[in-house]
Amino acid sequence: MIQPTIGVVRSGGRKTANVCVKLVPSSSSQIIVNGKPASIYFQENAVYLQTIFTAYELVKIESQLLKISTKYDAFIQVNGGGLSAQSQAIRLALCKAFLEIYPHLRTYFKKRGFLTRDARIKERRKYGLKKARKAPQFSKR
Repeated sequence: MIQPTIGVVRSGGRKTANVCVKLVPSSSSQIIVNGKPASIYFQENAVYLQTIFTAYELVKIESQLLKISTKYDAFIQVNGGGLSAQSQAIRLALCKAFLEIYPHLRTYFKKRGFLTRDARIKERRKYGLKKARKAPQFSKR
């Protein structure tokens, strides 16, 4: 198990959202997104916050079982995409960062699908069509 003094930096993505997470050991465990607390950044929306906190809580429970009292602050820089895509990208980056510190958590994260980047992105618009697949109305005469 690695005990970083400087911190662990990992990145993640979802659709067009890009995230860089830095975990730093500290006495409090807070999540700062673009200079704001996560609850303020995600507008107190429980769905977005739950996406992030599931990984964070899993690590807390595991560290209590191992009797490790280390807490981590997460400093997150995120850009692009909407709040939903950003929260999913943050979860991916957080899980990657926690794997550096606790490699034995890989099975827990993998089982819950936290280490898989969702590759679905918006399909590009094609020439002659209105959208990616929507064609203009056909006129017989």
